Amino acid sequence: MSMNVQLEGEEAGLNSTINTTPLVDVMLVLLIIFLITIPVINKQVQVKLPDAANIPSQIKPEDIVIAVDKDGNIFWNNAPVASSTDLLDRIKSIAVEKPQPIVQIRADRDTLYQYVGRVMYAIQRGGVLKVGFITEPHNKGVPTN
Repeated sequence: MSMNVQLEGEEAGLNSTINTTPLVDVMLVLLIIFLITIPVINKQVQVKLPDAANIPSQIKPEDIVIAVDKDGNIFWNNAPVASSTDLLDRIKSIAVEKPQPIVQIRADRDTLYQYVGRVMYAIQRGGVLKVGFITEPHNKGVPTN
């Protein structure tokens, strides 16, 4: 620590220097506190996560299957849909049914995400609450391209 002693006589006057020692001490203490608390904040609870399994589900006749091919063409139960407004109108018509049917999306592996996103946006705007994705089961030991 430093100490400032004022002189008497001719050299007496205002001391215009700043004593930075207390500032440095406080900053070092804060730095040590932060370095100690950061690992405590980042600690995660150890949980054993479940293994993912593709459970085959049966498509019921009342479920709607919307297919999207790699070119972005949309099919409603294997029938082509003319436009996105036509898709939205169809979704709105099934959204009012009680109970509401499940809409399942089948997309080609090479489909751009924007095509699937447009279908999902139309489903959301139409008011359908249950949406699922149809995928191929993953066979262990069989390489996929």
